[in-house]
Amino acid sequence: MPPRGVKSSKRARQYEHIKDSALKQGRSTRRAKQIAAATVNKQRRKAGETKSASTSGGRKRTTTRKSSGAAKKSSSRSARRTRKTASRKGAAKKR
Repeated sequence: MPPRGVKSSKRARQYEHIKDSALKQGRSTRRAKQIAAATVNKQRRKAGETKSASTSGGRKRTTTRKSSGAAKKSSSRSARRTRKTASRKGAAKKR
């Protein structure tokens, strides 16, 4: 039996196919059902077939990039790391 929200026959077929495939791989019936339900729900979320597809906690599809403040923060952090490793290398050479 597919997940509760599945209304289309396409998703029901997909659920059965994934479940059968998991059973052939040696998974238990319970685990095969879990895998199939999770996969079908993921596909439904990505396709926007759920009620709250945008707020489901999945990956948001935005085209914006990091703000310049966040980029500056990460670059200064990596610069500090490289300075630390360089000073360690120099200290090791002196010994």
